[in-house]
Amino acid sequence: MKIIISIKKMYTFSQKMHLKGKRIGFVPTMGYLHAGHLSLIKKAREENDVVVVSIFVNPLQFGPKEDFKMYPRNLKRDIDLAQNAGTDVIFYPSTQQMYRKDFKTYVLVSDLSERLCGKFRPGHFKGVTTVVNKLFNVVQPDVAYFGRKDAQQAIIIKKMVQDLNLPLKIKVMPIVREKDGLAMSSRNVYLNPQQRKNASIIYTALKEAEKLVKEQVRDSLRISSEVKKIIAPKVDRIDYIEIVDLKNLLPVKIIKEPVLLAVAVWLGKCRLIDNTILKPH
Repeated sequence: MKIIISIKKMYTFSQKMHLKGKRIGFVPTMGYLHAGHLSLIKKAREENDVVVVSIFVNPLQFGPKEDFKMYPRNLKRDIDLAQNAGTDVIFYPSTQQMYRKDFKTYVLVSDLSERLCGKFRPGHFKGVTTVVNKLFNVVQPDVAYFGRKDAQQAIIIKKMVQDLNLPLKIKVMPIVREKDGLAMSSRNVYLNPQQRKNASIIYTALKEAEKLVKEQVRDSLRISSEVKKIIAPKVDRIDYIEIVDLKNLLPVKIIKEPVLLAVAVWLGKCRLIDNTILKPH
């Protein structure tokens, strides 16, 4: 496995692979890898000749009061996990490599970036789409893999790829969960034992919503109210519980087609997001 820190060397490597007719699968991460990341790497390994994983904690997607400095990092552990999962190249650029002092260019997917998490984390998705676009330009993947836990992010990135005519395919893979249903996240390490226990209520509430839809409940307000009733006693704060359209992320009142039920809650200083797709048929 190679570790490449230079943008120029990464770009050259990818060009050489394409000249040899190799197909590149790409998994962009901020490191501190867990089973969710590894499932993406393994899928990329199955479907491609070359697997590239980027590790870059992107300062642009953190707000001024967010956890950029505290964000968990462990490069040695990440290298071992990535290698064992079948990675060929880790792309590990520095912040200076990615953003020169005079950096002034940003990519923004309007509207979609202001909804759900965008309301509570202004500028977050501008940071995400800017860095992902840069990584796509450098790595030149044929396919990039994202987890559905970050459903809004995946929808926004798909839209960016479509709008900018980027020559790659985006694959969104299922959420990987702990035994009690909590969606895997690098930020789960922030939870103390009691918060960790309480966090499983999110999955319980999502399953209850799925059950209501199976029982022919179609009123979004009734479903989201039920979800809130289950979650509220176990968390410190709810940012949102919303049922939205899978393409434009606008609220849906009556469920006629598959929709996204998305939640964001706080336990202590840890913000957790999760979601499920509610299918009425």
